[in-house]
Amino acid sequence: MEKVGAFNMIISIDEKAANWFTNEFQINTVRMFPQYDGFGEKNKGFSLAFSAEAPSNIGFTKEINGISFYVEGNDVWFFEDTETCLSYNDEVKEIQISFKETMAIN
Repeated sequence: MEKVGAFNMIISIDEKAANWFTNEFQINTVRMFPQYDGFGEKNKGFSLAFSAEAPSNIGFTKEINGISFYVEGNDVWFFEDTETCLSYNDEVKEIQISFKETMAIN
């Protein structure tokens, strides 16, 4: 489990998911952030969104196949005590996101 400040979080990204970002968008830096949209599996009213932008205040970063996935410091709350999994769904040829609650470590 990754510990970022007072937050415990795990972000898992499989190789196929990482390659999807490269193939679809030709990017090597991916910001992961909560987006208010009225839906959401983990936090009511928020869903996980992505953008291709340079980081300004990294709270968490993980590199997979030369792609840097990061969360800004002010967005870490969304991932607190959670395992966030990004995988590639071969049937629909899209990214699949799942969340699992984890135990808080003090």
